[in-house]
Amino acid sequence: MHIKNVGNTAEGASQPRRAENNPRMIGMTGRHREGHVVDRIGWLRAAVLGANDGIVSTASLILGVAAAGSRTTDIVIAGTAGLVAGAMSMAAGEYVSVSAQADTENAEIARERDELAADPAGELAELATIYVARGVDEATALVVATQLMARDALGAHARDELDLSVSTRARPVQAAFASAASFTVGAAMPLLAVFALPVRLLIPGVAVASLMFLAFLGAMGSWAGKASVWTGTLRVTFWGAFAMAATALIGGLIGTTV
Repeated sequence: MHIKNVGNTAEGASQPRRAENNPRMIGMTGRHREGHVVDRIGWLRAAVLGANDGIVSTASLILGVAAAGSRTTDIVIAGTAGLVAGAMSMAAGEYVSVSAQADTENAEIARERDELAADPAGELAELATIYVARGVDEATALVVATQLMARDALGAHARDELDLSVSTRARPVQAAFASAASFTVGAAMPLLAVFALPVRLLIPGVAVASLMFLAFLGAMGSWAGKASVWTGTLRVTFWGAFAMAATALIGGLIGTTV
């Protein structure tokens, strides 16, 4: 559906009733705050991914090297190298990927800015059509589109046409630091367990400690995102246990054949 004759229809459409005269809007003008967490999605994703990767990769590396019969010194060297390399890799990878996303978003916004300058009437009709597709009647959609574009045309199109908003925009530097820092914290946990455990308890101790760290991480990530704590905990713990078991098995096989 496409809305036509946008030049005069906006002025002729009935204006919405003021809040104080509209019983349906009573109470909407007061302070009403909801605890949504969509603004946390970017950094929360990077932090949880980094910490989870740090725990799983470093613990798996330690278990694999230990299962191969290596000395404690070699295990510590391997774990430390894995921590540093993993943190740098996470930071670089996150920065590059999120920068690519940011470049695409900026290009789309620049293109939309040019379209608004070249054909404002067509862009008004396009925005109103979006609202009609969402269930708003044509007259109201045109009024809303006109008012939003009068206030911030580019912002209205970025939000409703491109699905971009300030809270969800890509932030490469923030994502890179969050990934590197969280990976370092996650990787340090199984590495510290190596120093705290005797040699004979190294493999089971690191495995149990890492699973406890993963369970805590899954619970905290779900809690911060206001999702199911049990679901997040079980998901993170299960796949972490699978990765560590597979690595320890391979390390043990290599240790017996070399």
